[in-house]
Amino acid sequence: MPEAPEVQTVISTLASQIKDSTIVDVTVYYDKILETEDFVNKIKGQSFLSFSRIGKYLIFTTEKYDFVVHLRMEGKFYIMDTFPKDLKHIHVIFHLDDGRYLCYHDTRKFGRMALYDKVDNKYDCPALKNVGWDVLDDRFNAMYFYNKIHKSNRNLKTALLDQSIQAGIGNIYADEICFMSRLDPRSRCSRLSKKDCEKIVEMTKYIIKGAIKAGGTTIRSYTSSLGVTGLFQLQLHVHTKKDEPCEICHNKIIKTVIASRGTYICTHCQKRK
Repeated sequence: MPEAPEVQTVISTLASQIKDSTIVDVTVYYDKILETEDFVNKIKGQSFLSFSRIGKYLIFTTEKYDFVVHLRMEGKFYIMDTFPKDLKHIHVIFHLDDGRYLCYHDTRKFGRMALYDKVDNKYDCPALKNVGWDVLDDRFNAMYFYNKIHKSNRNLKTALLDQSIQAGIGNIYADEICFMSRLDPRSRCSRLSKKDCEKIVEMTKYIIKGAIKAGGTTIRSYTSSLGVTGLFQLQLHVHTKKDEPCEICHNKIIKTVIASRGTYICTHCQKRK
């Protein structure tokens, strides 16, 4: 699933290519992706005025609406100069006023799109009512994180993946955050100190910013599908590196399962609390 850096890559690329374009028509092949009644008629005539992201959500702001998209597992956007001949896995096509087509492609059909009345504070958008602060929001800080988790017996990785606490972290970056914080992802939240939380937040912001700069991480199916491919996989320390030597201690990295996710750990460098 695309995480904050990959979603940022997509939204930034789209901003550079379709800003101020107007939607003149929409062709829908799989209407379950659309969560708003009368979606097509509402969005026709609207223009893409601004672009933003909170967590894993893309937010396109038009004259009247916040058009919110969650790519889920496999969602991608393509911009095409001609109407696509191969419609396999293309479920929504936005016809733009300059003759181009913004195509939504999703092999699993898990992605979702919705329209909401435009709000100044995007956290007030109904789609985001249960979403925590974005990981790059200044309000996501050590004390906030500590107060959210210190009474919980959940493990650290589960907390990092909880989008209601902080938004934008998925499996890849959770592994990297735990490694850079020198904490075993199986550590109990109730045993983490304020200093631990300070390190976790510091490393979260450092890693996410670095991944955004690198264009995200291309592993298996992720690509921005807009001529941009992420390179952060070249900087990964533990994720996908089962049985490879840790770059610090040279002990083998192990793979286990936490929260139903494949998880990579250096048990020598990462302390379990």
